[in-house]
Amino acid sequence: MTIEILLRYIHFISIFTIVATLSIEFLLLKKEMTRSEIARLAKVDALYGIAALSLVGAGLTLWLGGFGKPAVFYSRNWIFLAKIFLFLVVGILSIKPTIFFIKQQKGNPDETIQIPAAVSWMLRTELGLLVIIPLLAGLMSHGIGFFGE
Repeated sequence: MTIEILLRYIHFISIFTIVATLSIEFLLLKKEMTRSEIARLAKVDALYGIAALSLVGAGLTLWLGGFGKPAVFYSRNWIFLAKIFLFLVVGILSIKPTIFFIKQQKGNPDETIQIPAAVSWMLRTELGLLVIIPLLAGLMSHGIGFFGE
C-alpha cells in the first residue's frame, strides 16, 4: 500500500468520524442534561477533535507533501479554498461547545445543567456546513474552480 493511499484512507475515515460524532452530539443534546450525560458528550467531542486533527494532518500532507496531484492543483482552485474556509469555520464553531462540555462535566454527576441555545445552534450549523464540503470536494476533484495555468 502506498503512502498516498494510506493518507487518503485516513482522510476519508476522518471525514466519516467527524460527521458521525457531530451527529451523535447533536442527537444526544437536550435542553437540560446531567453532568454525567455531558461527560459522555465530552468523550464523543474528544473523538471529534482527534478526527479533525487527523483530517488536517492527512489533508495537509496530501496537499503539500507531493502525493498525488501537485500542490498547485489545490492552491489555485477557489473551490478548494472555499472548502478549507468552511472547514475552518466548522472548527471555530466547535470551540464553544467543546469548552462548555469540558467545563460542565465536572461536579456532581447527577446535577442538572441548562444547555445554552448557542451550543445547539453551533452544532446544527457545523452539520449544515459539513453537508456542503463534500460537494465542493467533488467539484474540485474534476478541476472545476481552477484559476491557474
